[in-house]
Amino acid sequence: MHTTTPEEWGNMFDEDVISLHHLGQAADAVRRQWHGNTTFYNVNVHVNPTNICKYACPLCAYHSDGMDARAFLLQEDEVLARIQAAARAGCTEVHLVSGAHPDLPYEWYRNLVAAIHRRFPTMHIKAWTAVEIANFADISGMSVRDVLRDMKEAGLCSMPGGGAEIFARSVRQQIAPDKADGQTWSDIHRIAHSLDIPTNATMLFGHVESFADRVHHLLALRELQEESLALGKASFGAFVPLVFHPSGTQLADNFAKIKRTSPTDVLRTIAISRLLLDNIPHIKAYWVSLGLGLAQTALSFGASDLDGTVREEKIHHLAGSETPQQLSVTEIRRLITEAGFTPIER
Repeated sequence: MHTTTPEEWGNMFDEDVISLHHLGQAADAVRRQWHGNTTFYNVNVHVNPTNICKYACPLCAYHSDGMDARAFLLQEDEVLARIQAAARAGCTEVHLVSGAHPDLPYEWYRNLVAAIHRRFPTMHIKAWTAVEIANFADISGMSVRDVLRDMKEAGLCSMPGGGAEIFARSVRQQIAPDKADGQTWSDIHRIAHSLDIPTNATMLFGHVESFADRVHHLLALRELQEESLALGKASFGAFVPLVFHPSGTQLADNFAKIKRTSPTDVLRTIAISRLLLDNIPHIKAYWVSLGLGLAQTALSFGASDLDGTVREEKIHHLAGSETPQQLSVTEIRRLITEAGFTPIER
């Protein structure tokens, strides 16, 4: 593949330019150069402390203004109890993502990380999207750098990639106009990397964006990864393409006018991501977003990570994902083996 320009990358979404079969073959070859026949997974738990959020993004089915019956706010002991149950089942990572609660102080979030670290000192804490970090800086009066330093001192080990959505401003104004923009997201991950905090990156696709918007997003991630790798510290460990689920969102009523993404489009996007993001080790087939069968198929189209057990995921399920709430290690290993790969716990 000698594709170099944004236009050429955009053309790869066209079946008449390159067939899905040949695109998948090319992506699989790159994936095998990175990881051979292995596919990675982990034993993790997702904990979402609250869905009360001051941002009412049109793309979000998770959000509550705090006045409806869906609103919830977990107390520290409830969070610790959920992690304890997961730890008994062999969990090694907690994925902590929340809403931007209008009344909670920064210290509440920081103390929660510290409490998890005290109770479970060997647990990997992957916490807070860049949107949440931006909010912490805003409500605390601290700089982003100082917030990240403080969180790392409390026990934060890495950051998820959520909140990236699509970087294109015109699209972002339609799907998430109030929260941190694409430049802010990138700046926060750049600072995290400079502080030796590894992160993931995401792209939410299949809504109102164009193929050109997807390419722009991927190219921006590749450029940021180049900067981070040059520092010799942390960087993006994985790219996670997320399929948009409209149910329960403000976009749902108009979604009949939008051609919903297809399995073919998902596989093509994953394959192009593997080819374009030649400096990011993993493309993740996040089974919660993709569905189990499509996630398995994606392993032959460039993906090398199936994510983990999850246990309890709310954000995608409230938007209409019909996948299970959790998978056992046995089930994950079976899915990987059935797809023809060797499962490796990371």
